[in-house]
Amino acid sequence: MSGVPASAAGGTGAKPAPGGKLGAAVDQAGLWNIANILTMMRLLLVPGFVMLLIQDGGFDPVWRAWAWAAFAVAMITDIFDGHLARTYNLVTDFGKIADPIADKAIMGAALLCLSVLGDLPWWVTGVILFRELGVTLMRFWVIRHGVIPASRGGKLKTLTQGVAVGMYVLALTGPLATLRFWVMAVAVLLTVLTGLDYVRQAVMLRRQGLAEERAAAESAR
Repeated sequence: MSGVPASAAGGTGAKPAPGGKLGAAVDQAGLWNIANILTMMRLLLVPGFVMLLIQDGGFDPVWRAWAWAAFAVAMITDIFDGHLARTYNLVTDFGKIADPIADKAIMGAALLCLSVLGDLPWWVTGVILFRELGVTLMRFWVIRHGVIPASRGGKLKTLTQGVAVGMYVLALTGPLATLRFWVMAVAVLLTVLTGLDYVRQAVMLRRQGLAEERAAAESAR
């Protein structure tokens, strides 16, 4: 979820939301709103997904199909909770913290399990997790100067990663197994390129912020 709430939890001062009664209810939204519930559901899916993926040693096609279903639900709720939060002004401080944690938890769990099972090279897992952790740290590094917005490349990276990891969760063979290799290759490439772009944006934002602070300090003298 993203955006800035009108108040700490999107309460008073919110813009009227479309949808009649739904819009009126949204004005009173607090912690227990549909967007946050979807986020919490995604967090609860993580241990269930892991258990399904590693059942019977992690090589049973049926259990892996159920694991894929849990992973797909998590990816879909990620899209819907952000859309609902922005559309109906349901952004809360809890959501801003929990949403990225839920995203990284389900993706990180999938990558680690797949590497442990030997389906995915450890270097792929390392590159993706290092990038995600690095971007998170950079956001905190420059947060007092501003927020690095999600780019189209970043959204495409997230979509490609989700598709690629989902294909690896399924017990695919033949041409589909070859296809998933190339989808993951594209995902890794986008992961690296968007990560470098975030570094560029973070450095520029920090330089701009420091320059503005120096200018303000000089004008105050």
